[in-house]
Amino acid sequence: MTIELRTERLVLRPLAAEDAAAMQVVNADPEVMRYIGSGAPLTPAETEARTAKAAAHWDAHGWGVFAAVEIDTGTLVGWAALATPAFLPEILPVTELGWRMRRDRWGRGYAPEAARAALGFAFGELGLDRVVSCIHSANAASIRVAEKLGMTLERETVVPGNGVPCSVYELRA
Repeated sequence: MTIELRTERLVLRPLAAEDAAAMQVVNADPEVMRYIGSGAPLTPAETEARTAKAAAHWDAHGWGVFAAVEIDTGTLVGWAALATPAFLPEILPVTELGWRMRRDRWGRGYAPEAARAALGFAFGELGLDRVVSCIHSANAASIRVAEKLGMTLERETVVPGNGVPCSVYELRA
């Protein structure tokens, strides 16, 4: 079964291993990665490994990272993802909704558009009744995206592995 979600401007489909080069444009940008993990851009090898892992997750579980592709240009502009936030054990079990867009597409509303489609998949096809977004507490842009989606602050915490302050937003079906 091929999964494809469509929005007004985007097609969301499972991220594939072949998307690694397009994802490197996103992951190599220091501004995009500023609030992700350690805050460091990813190397091509790291992006290739993560993209392959995401593709394998789809094959194994039937859900995961959606590539967000611009309908008008066919360009992969980022992703919206459903994942298990193992880095934050205090909130498990739960599914996290995340997003990441190329900097040259920032300010166009693509992140909430893609995330809203992934939410529909989570609450619809997957039958989830709750999702969270774990956001670096200083990432005002992502906090705005979460709020646009109707998410509310559930807790402030710190990621145990790196001490990063984390705001956990949630939305219930």
